[in-house]
Amino acid sequence: MNKDQVKGKIEEVKGKIKEAAGVILDDKGMEVEGNVQKNVGKIQKGVGDIEEDIKKGN
Repeated sequence: MNKDQVKGKIEEVKGKIKEAAGVILDDKGMEVEGNVQKNVGKIQKGVGDIEEDIKKGN
């Protein structure tokens, strides 16, 4: 597991929490911000996944 995978997963989880908090608090701005953060984390994790595949020669 590389740093992009770890950082991406952390951002994804933080985004999910923020998004849920936005829903609970009825704060659309926080909900959208959490959704964006979650998706950025998914992308970063995906980049890390690709890097790992390249290292392994897949």
